[in-house]
Amino acid sequence: MSENFFADYKKFIVEPENSNLTYKDVYDPQNYAAYYILTLSIFNSRLTSWREASKYEIDVEKSIKTVLADFNKKQQGTYHLQLLELDKFKNYFILALSTKTKFEPNEENDRISIIIDKLLTNPFYVSQNWFNMIGEKGRVERKLFCWSYREYIVTNKETSVIDEKCENISEIIPKSSEIKLVKRTLIRDVL
Repeated sequence: MSENFFADYKKFIVEPENSNLTYKDVYDPQNYAAYYILTLSIFNSRLTSWREASKYEIDVEKSIKTVLADFNKKQQGTYHLQLLELDKFKNYFILALSTKTKFEPNEENDRISIIIDKLLTNPFYVSQNWFNMIGEKGRVERKLFCWSYREYIVTNKETSVIDEKCENISEIIPKSSEIKLVKRTLIRDVL
């Protein structure tokens, strides 16, 4: 075989479509059909709050952002995850899940379970060393998260509907909306 056999190989180079150059990290809610608010905490946790993660040399916020960026890159066009809340004094964090297709009511739990337990757990468990934050029971079951969800229903672009009573005002205000404080005088009833 001649060494010059592949001399014109440059004519045959085709760049892969899913390269890093074609990925755009621009989230447009209009491109998704359904939205869910997910609350995740560590299963069999050794922590009482996220502040204690530094004992295990884990930067929780950086870890979450790294895993979510990778998840969004891999699931581009199907799912999108966004961090909504991470309080270092609590032991859970809140994510927004956007899906291209709306889940059927009886399959929501199964589909979200696949996303969390199959697609999200391994990067946290192995790549970010979150296995250090769970106890022996969690390691045996190889389970990292306890989670809950609620569908986020948008009636129009300005307001959203939440079925149950909210305890925290931040639960009903979308992160992209602007909040303005209005000063009003207090009116007292005269008896």
